[in-house]
Amino acid sequence: MSGGHGHVEGSNKKIALLVAVLAALLAISEMGGKSSQTNALSSHIDASNTWTFFQAKTIRQTVVRTAAEDLEATYKDNPQGMPPAVKAQVDRWKQTAQRYESEPETNEGRRELSAKAKAKEQQREKSLSAYHMFEYASAAYQLAIVLAGAAALTSVIWLTFLSAGLGAVGLAFTGLAFLAPTLIHL
Repeated sequence: MSGGHGHVEGSNKKIALLVAVLAALLAISEMGGKSSQTNALSSHIDASNTWTFFQAKTIRQTVVRTAAEDLEATYKDNPQGMPPAVKAQVDRWKQTAQRYESEPETNEGRRELSAKAKAKEQQREKSLSAYHMFEYASAAYQLAIVLAGAAALTSVIWLTFLSAGLGAVGLAFTGLAFLAPTLIHL
């Protein structure tokens, strides 16, 4: 065995190890991306459902306010002539409309629903940002694996360094996805 052949064989073992590490990182990135994508969809559905509930509360609130205002308008010229039962009904409708606006006991008032929906939208955006970071990481790992394979076949050393560099880029994107997905926007 010549010295040159042993050097190539040793280099190929290192490249094979590089490919194995890159493939493992790719698997982690793909798993994180899928998880982030699922979380984004779930948060989107939750936000959409909450906004739908908010709209239903708004419609109910408008109906009872309109009913109260209509009865009050009926007795506008003679407020003293409003029967006590009608006055009591108007008061109940006004209280119901106010309860629809804010209901901290159940967290189902319009204010509480709006805050909940906005929080779900923020979760969705964070998950989508993480998903994109994982996608960039996966692309970098895949390119790095291809370049490592080319380096093993051609014995061109700079392809190995380029592969390792892309692996480092993928690792940076993976770290961002896990730790600070909204830090940068690409």
